[in-house]
Amino acid sequence: MTTIHVDGQSVWIDGRPRTLLCASLFYFRLPREQWRERLEQVRASGYTCVDVYLPWNFHELAPGRWSFEGRRDVAAFLDLAQEAGLYVIARPGPYICSEWDGGALPAWLGLDAELGVRQNEPRYLEKVTAWFDQVLQLLAERQYGAGGSVIMVQLENELDFFDCTDRPGYITALRDMALRHGITVPLIACSGQGDLAGATGDVDGVVPACNFYPDDDSPDIEAEVRRYAALVAERGVPLLVTETNRRHRTLRRVLASGAKLIAPYLQSSGWNFGYTPSSGNWGRPGNFMSHGYDFGGYVTSTGVARPEYAEAQVLARVVEVWGDRLALAVPGAADTEVACDFPTSSEPAALNLPEGGRLVAVSHLGTEPGTAVVRGVPVAVVPGSCPLMAVDVPLRPWGSAATLTLASADLVAATDGVLVFSSDVPVTVVLDGTPTEIPVAGSGTAAGVTLVVLSSADAARLRSVAPDGTVHLTDAPQQPEKAERTAVREVRRRSGTAPENPAGLHALPPTLESLGVYRGRGAYRTTTDLTDVDALLLTGAADIVDLTVAGRTHPPIAGFGAARRIDVRDVTGSVAIEAVVEIWGHANFDDARLPALRLGALRGLGTLWKVRDTTDVSALWTVHGHWAGAPAPTRVLGGWSSTRIAAPVTYTRTVHSPTPSALHLRGVVEPLRVSVDEGEPETVHTENPWVLLSAGTHQVSVTLPHHPSGAGLRAELFALDAVRDWSCAVQDDELLTGFAAGSGLTEEVRLPLVLKPGEEAWLDVDLPASPDGYLVRLDATQVRVTGWAGGECVGRVWAGDRPDFSGGDPDALWVPPNWPGLTLLAQGMEGRDTPELRTLWLGGPTD
Repeated sequence: MTTIHVDGQSVWIDGRPRTLLCASLFYFRLPREQWRERLEQVRASGYTCVDVYLPWNFHELAPGRWSFEGRRDVAAFLDLAQEAGLYVIARPGPYICSEWDGGALPAWLGLDAELGVRQNEPRYLEKVTAWFDQVLQLLAERQYGAGGSVIMVQLENELDFFDCTDRPGYITALRDMALRHGITVPLIACSGQGDLAGATGDVDGVVPACNFYPDDDSPDIEAEVRRYAALVAERGVPLLVTETNRRHRTLRRVLASGAKLIAPYLQSSGWNFGYTPSSGNWGRPGNFMSHGYDFGGYVTSTGVARPEYAEAQVLARVVEVWGDRLALAVPGAADTEVACDFPTSSEPAALNLPEGGRLVAVSHLGTEPGTAVVRGVPVAVVPGSCPLMAVDVPLRPWGSAATLTLASADLVAATDGVLVFSSDVPVTVVLDGTPTEIPVAGSGTAAGVTLVVLSSADAARLRSVAPDGTVHLTDAPQQPEKAERTAVREVRRRSGTAPENPAGLHALPPTLESLGVYRGRGAYRTTTDLTDVDALLLTGAADIVDLTVAGRTHPPIAGFGAARRIDVRDVTGSVAIEAVVEIWGHANFDDARLPALRLGALRGLGTLWKVRDTTDVSALWTVHGHWAGAPAPTRVLGGWSSTRIAAPVTYTRTVHSPTPSALHLRGVVEPLRVSVDEGEPETVHTENPWVLLSAGTHQVSVTLPHHPSGAGLRAELFALDAVRDWSCAVQDDELLTGFAAGSGLTEEVRLPLVLKPGEEAWLDVDLPASPDGYLVRLDATQVRVTGWAGGECVGRVWAGDRPDFSGGDPDALWVPPNWPGLTLLAQGMEGRDTPELRTLWLGGPTD
């Protein structure tokens, strides 16, 4: 008999309804030696559960090569979670998103053009089966009731964001794999944008869950969450919020709107070691995820508790004191009970308790002190807070015959005849109709009940309450001192460079994955004739391309696969070309605007073309649509005049090139559709307004909404000639890490170190022993630095002109405690300033 189940009322564990506070904590983003400490830190926050992704490509390092040792020993992590007293929601994917390399889908999946990721497709499901065979048995052995603390297993992740053609079939296949491996705890699937059917396929036995990421200051959070609480109740399950914001004011609003599981994403932050951050779509539109993985949760990447940690402890006490009544409470509206003189929710929420009374959430969305009138009683409310006010609650469970008509603050402890509240303003308590005001850190008596008010800081430290109302607190937490930064100005430069593995000769540049590099970099070299060539066109390149033509290094190209024109008018004749291409990380989200942002997109140089000729083809387009008759009128591209604003109109013309060519549509603002020779239309975006054409004559049709106020379109046809005969060499992450861990001849170098564009320097840095580890920051310009310590890559920092970064601090490397040595690879880049590494700054975990 299972000890975990869900129904329309609650989550039930061993026959008791539970309200679960859950923190994301990812073993793969932490040093193994910190797992226990971080888990205990979550438990000390009052949260009772952790959710953890299990990244497929963290454990399958290459096709069929599995690793579950060291930092990959997820079984040991799950066992530690149980020892810490934490339930676990396991999320093995196969896709996880999580701003992780490829969303955890192995990069080599993209080498099979027929394989459809995240689809009910045999080739893909065969690979998923191999992963689930490894991981699901491990989870089954650690389910709650079978010796472990895993209480739910999530299948997939936010599938409603993805264009899956057969959702029921795909989710059914994953469900059946889980059942075959003995998973008996609830199987869940979370929606990312509210499409429950899109996330679950409406498959029997898969519980829908919701991810909410609202604006914390939005007045409409309660209305949205309550709608989903009602929708899932119709399906006979509780509202499980598997991801949401980290701010506890928002979490209280979600709780009051009916959630039984509340799992703010990334309360406990971490670090993307190695080449594991993703390329994502949070930029313009692309971005690189930083190695620091921190969205402002209650614990920093280096393990330091933020002020929000105390907020967690207070909310956890509220959840504990209300216990089963809270777990079985039913959400409703409170708009008739509350009036505020400050910004608040558009539809205030309340929870109807099963034994009578309500908890009313009064959210203060402003910044100035304010007053709410609740059931006709004016009460003070702290700016930025959301107290859960008790209304008409019988006190029988706590040894009193009185009714708590109103309490304007959080109840954090209750024993026979004693109620303890948390507030940073005076608390109004109405017992049996008699109001009493208790100051902060004060106490009083009403209707035979002792009333105690603690500041929120003290409430976070509450240990126990004596029968006479005396409270006992834990010791105040020690605030880590902010260490002074230490400057490092002497390093040892190695005389050699990392070796390369030859990867053969190729007519056109192959992808790095086809060369066996899933994380790391590769070099592409050739010699070609640039006589009468003014420009090169690079298409499909990702992630970072350092291109050197005839000895001149160009600025790094990080265009996420967009076509990039490169001026080479200053060179002629036979020249050498070298391109070093580094994988930052594969796309974790599927975005069609740029080639490298597609889920499963491969990395490499793409194709480098010589531009042989450029022709303006903006004129002589025939118009089709609106009232255009036959024969079709001829206009310039975008030049049709019509009153049918926004209605699609199609322009068609013939273009010819004896060589492959590229049609460049200048002036694209809104996406438009292009078809070639009446084939399947493709969408062209402002971020990459190019269409590649084979040699010959083609009929091109461009369909766009009629927009007479637009800037207008121009069309150019570039005649192209591919640069051929490439010699390739590769350096995967294991080769680079092995070289960094080695030793060799060095010479002492005093910073600043000036580099030429394209020059690389391997530097060994002597770090003093530190029990806290180091945050290493650079004073540098136009330099990219990769760091290694303790046998692992600890991150990469890009100083100077760079693309968008997201996710955390992009300007620091973290060397965890007791990870010996620090080796840096510094690479000079062409840009506005001279490449120069001036100083390394060593700071502590609070830096």
